[in-house]
Order: sequence, then structure tokens, then C-alpha cells
Amino acid sequence: MNSFIFSFSMKKFLIKIVPYFLAILIVLAILGSYADGNTDDNYMHFAVKKPQNIILGDSRGSQGVVPGVLKRKLSADFDNFSLNIMQSPYGQVYFKALKRKLAPETKNGIFILTVNPWSLSIGKNIKKEKDFPEEHSPLNDMHFYDYSPNYEYLLKHYTRSWFKIYTERAEAGRSNTFLHDDGWLEVNVNMHADSVAVRTKAKTIFYTDLAKGVALSPERLRAFNEIINYLRTKGSVYIVRIPTSENLTAIENGKYPHFSKLLQDIAHQQNVKVFDFSKNYADYDYTDGNHMYKESSKKLTSQIADSIVASRKK
Repeated sequence: MNSFIFSFSMKKFLIKIVPYFLAILIVLAILGSYADGNTDDNYMHFAVKKPQNIILGDSRGSQGVVPGVLKRKLSADFDNFSLNIMQSPYGQVYFKALKRKLAPETKNGIFILTVNPWSLSIGKNIKKEKDFPEEHSPLNDMHFYDYSPNYEYLLKHYTRSWFKIYTERAEAGRSNTFLHDDGWLEVNVNMHADSVAVRTKAKTIFYTDLAKGVALSPERLRAFNEIINYLRTKGSVYIVRIPTSENLTAIENGKYPHFSKLLQDIAHQQNVKVFDFSKNYADYDYTDGNHMYKESSKKLTSQIADSIVASRKK
């Protein structure tokens, strides 16, 4: 008798709360439908059609290579699938994500792999791949890369109130960091010389300290080569070294004096092209010494496209 009363009471309780749960789900579904390039710096990577032409790298690549410029010069749609140094350094996590991201029917793709010493390095105290920082990246647990809205991403990786998705949507005004549908992260900051100097000083201190604690990683180099091998079966691969300011270039060259030669060797072994712009650092403007200002990004991207066209004529 008591079990019957308990069962009846539970059914009444469930009948009462189900409408509330449904109402909450409907509200969340509506709010999630407004997710866009303002939501965060990663969402749009998981909410667009799978590409056949792709850009890889970290935050230098995400800000420094503009798919729209490549489209205009190469007559092909591109997707910039670069995140940042903690989430998309070269490794098995990134490789796995790439295979999920790239359109499976790709045969004649164009693949631009932006690379720098830090994206092939790891902390000297880290010994096992399971301890690599990208193990905590959304690239490591996302399964769906072409859903819009992508509720998987929002449930797993959006930690703010979902009402913010609506109130901060791009339609109400773009944020200072806006992730375009094609994956380009457009950054708008104060470019007054004093502001740039302050940010550059901070980056110089950061990379000076970073250089003391990292070394080139055999695991990252192996994954980089595996990614090239994989992409070569689906199109043409181009390795690109993006320049940074004089300060940061000096830090990189001091820590890794033979890095450009390493890239040349990899390109030769893999029979792919490498475009190294690192010596031309004075030709561009930077927001913080590490990342290119958006107008310089367009200039660099145009030069990358011209280099690709020229390489095809040889």
C-alpha cells in the first residue's frame, strides 16, 4: 500500500515538473539559436559547413590569415581552423579534430599550416601526452563540427548565462574579438603607440619566461608530419611562418636559431612548399608584438596567396 502511494505521488510530481523542464529546454533552445561570432572565440569553428580548404595554427594564424582575402585571390572558400597555443598546438588532439573538421570528400584542397616554435614545443616538465594542455581543449571532446546552432558546444564549453548569448549577439554590436563564419578572428584594439607598447612589453616578458621552460617536442613534430602526410592525400600543403615584432622575433631566434632550417627540412622531406615571412617583421604592424593588426593580416594573407600562385607556376 505504501509503495502504491509513493508511486502515485511520484507520478503526480513528475506530471507537474515536466512542463517546467520543457519550458526551460525551449528557452535554452531559443537562446542557443542566437549563438554567433560574439559568443566566444571558438564557437563558430563548430557551427559551419565542413571546409575543403583549411588554415591551421594557433592565435597568430587565427588573426593573421584572412580567408576572405584568400577567396578573392585563389577563387576558393577557406576556413581558418586556428584556435590558440593552449588549444591547438600541433599534436594528436589537433590531428583528430582536423579529421572531424575537414569535409570527407576533399580531393584538391589547399591547406595552409601556420607554425612557430611554440606550437611545436612543450614544457620541459611535461613527460606524457596525456598531460599536454590541449587535453582540455574543446577539440578533444567535440564530435560535431558543422551544426548550427551547435548545442553540444554550448552545453560543454559555454560557461556563462545563456541569456548572454542573446544580449551580446553580433546583431546588437560586434565584440572587440569577433570570430567570423570563416574562422578569422578579427581583433579591434586601441592601436595608439603607447597602448601597443604596453601590450608588447607584456608579451615580451611572457615569451622571455616561456622560452626558459619549453623545448621542441618530438611528439608535436611527429604529429605535424602526420598532419602533412594526411593532407597531402587530399590536396596541396603549404607551411607558413608568420612574422612577429622585432622583440619577439629576437626571442624566438635566440631560443630556436635553427627553426627556419627545420621547416625547410620538413618541407623538403614531405615535398611541400614553405613560405617563411619571419625575416620581414618590419613590414607589418602588430597589436601586441605577437599578433598582427588586422590590416597587416590582410597584407600578409595576400602575400601568402601570391606565393601559392607563384609556386604552382614552377
